[in-house]
Amino acid sequence: MPPNRHEEGSEPPKEYTPARGSSEPVIRYAVADLLRGGREAVLEHGGAEYHLRITANGRLILTK
Repeated sequence: MPPNRHEEGSEPPKEYTPARGSSEPVIRYAVADLLRGGREAVLEHGGAEYHLRITANGRLILTK
């Protein structure tokens, strides 16, 4: 999903400015929005797929 678009009926991502000397806005997504009620999402980057999932302990794991 492009950074400035969001599904109808959902809230848009929140923007904030990081404190560490950068003026570039960073977009913040809630994990629940990315996973849409599931436990895993596939992220594409540089032609590769990465799997973001929630473990049984409630932690996040990102694997290639």
